[in-house]
Amino acid sequence: MAPRLEVSRSAEGRRLEFRLPGGLLDQQTARELADAVEQFKEDRTVRVVILTARTGSFCDGADPDLDRAGVDPAAGLASLRPPVIAAISGSCHSVGLELALAADIRFCSPDATFALPDVAAGVLPSWGGTQRLPRAIRPATATAMVLTGQTLDASTARSLGLIFGVADDPVAAADAMAAILIGLGPLALEFAKEAVHRGSELPLRDGLRLEGDLNHQLAATDDRSEGLRAFFDKRPPDFSGR
Repeated sequence: MAPRLEVSRSAEGRRLEFRLPGGLLDQQTARELADAVEQFKEDRTVRVVILTARTGSFCDGADPDLDRAGVDPAAGLASLRPPVIAAISGSCHSVGLELALAADIRFCSPDATFALPDVAAGVLPSWGGTQRLPRAIRPATATAMVLTGQTLDASTARSLGLIFGVADDPVAAADAMAAILIGLGPLALEFAKEAVHRGSELPLRDGLRLEGDLNHQLAATDDRSEGLRAFFDKRPPDFSGR
């Protein structure tokens, strides 16, 4: 059976891209995405990951053959160390929105729409939608979206903070952001991502302690030393990820 997920990697290996086929997400594509994420999970050369679709809508929802209990690629994406950027066009509904919510930064086209219509169809979101959506936007709005299946357009999603930016070419916007992130220290990015995500689930006092602990860890790395040397040498840093 021919693969449905396209995986590409830049020549130097730092940029990794997953391209969904678009339309409804089926069992094969979900499994391929989960397997691909697992394959690269410990690859320290990857500095940024982009999730997008080849044609048409990012993801219209779940194909009837999709057994969501058997696989959860959203959890895999959310666990990746490097930043994950989603580039979204058209519909981003149901499991599509759950995949997008697992990304750290999201760009969309002006025609993009966002919805969790699962409850209206008699099922529950099961790839983290009920948990990540209220952490991404106002809880009251998230609750209404989950309960009623309300659809957001791109402008509203941007105003609520669900989307970082709206662009005619969201993949180009994601590429530009990826280029910025690749130039930054991978350990600093990893620790910052951990501080934000883990800290959001902690009381403020514990979150501040986590931030301090991660700063102490970062201070002992080669990347921190290289950043200081580059600053005093007035040159771009060459981070090694160590």
